[in-house]
Amino acid sequence: MKLSTLTKTGGILAASVLALTACGGGGTESNGGSGNGDGPQAEMADPDRDWENCTPGANAQDVTDTEADDNTDITLGAFDGWDESFAAAHLTKAVLEEDGYSVDIESYQAGPGFTGVANGDIDVVLDGWMPLTHKDYVEEFGDKMEVHGCWYNNAKLTIAVNEDSPAQSIADLKDMGDEYGNTLYGIEPGAGLTSTTENEAIPTYGLDNLDFKISSTPAMLAQLKKATDAGDNVAVTLWRPHWAYDAFPVRDLEDPEGAMGGAEVIYNFARDGFAEDNPKAAQLLQNLVLDDENLASLENVMFSDENYGGENLDEAVAEWLKDNPDFAEDWKAGKLS
Repeated sequence: MKLSTLTKTGGILAASVLALTACGGGGTESNGGSGNGDGPQAEMADPDRDWENCTPGANAQDVTDTEADDNTDITLGAFDGWDESFAAAHLTKAVLEEDGYSVDIESYQAGPGFTGVANGDIDVVLDGWMPLTHKDYVEEFGDKMEVHGCWYNNAKLTIAVNEDSPAQSIADLKDMGDEYGNTLYGIEPGAGLTSTTENEAIPTYGLDNLDFKISSTPAMLAQLKKATDAGDNVAVTLWRPHWAYDAFPVRDLEDPEGAMGGAEVIYNFARDGFAEDNPKAAQLLQNLVLDDENLASLENVMFSDENYGGENLDEAVAEWLKDNPDFAEDWKAGKLS
């Protein structure tokens, strides 16, 4: 496991549970595209919009035969420590560069990243979590940023188990603790995921019978690998999106009480004027859709130690696109949704 996951755990997950009831992100009717073949419309990031009601790819259009924009130099911002941020940015870079663009990816913490977009120094960040995690930045900079669709709508905190284990719900762990060694493996003590599990899920479902082992993300993943390799039952705290869902045979436990919080939605935010300057690139942003399977497999190739381990990310994306030969064509054609 790389530092990216550790940083994300302490930052994104902590932010994601400020209200402990995260919801999803922006209205289907207002994803930023007209849907009428005239290209994307510049829609500003109104803090009061219905962020939780967005359908990825809702305003997709076919740009297969559209020529590249006159302005082919594009800068994408990716958030330090957020694996899906680099996955989306490098994937976008690969597809844009196929069409003759020159794409630069710069890494930032979330605050400087949104500031850079608002100031016009960065063209796009593809990792805006709404309506909770990045709400403050949208409230501050919304009148200087365009919204160009959402591409993932299942970002959430979870408790996961191996696929063939008996528990179906978090509530089952109360009576099935023996099946899991009476242990729930967690991550860093300062993570929002840890706080939510300890202060919400455990008391809500009466899981005091479990030994909640708070340690680190690498230790949790090592235990997950050890158990699934051995065919043993295991319960861990996890989050989506994460490459573990592709690397290991795991599934989420149902959370009928909503103790782990709801799902957020990931949006594309661009500088003011981006749609006018780069209509094709803006439409490609609106076309992008990544489901759990695609995103987990992409992140697995890019970040797991068994693959590229967070190194040579462009090469990793090229390998993933080769293994998923229809993805880029479907993206340009607006057929990912």
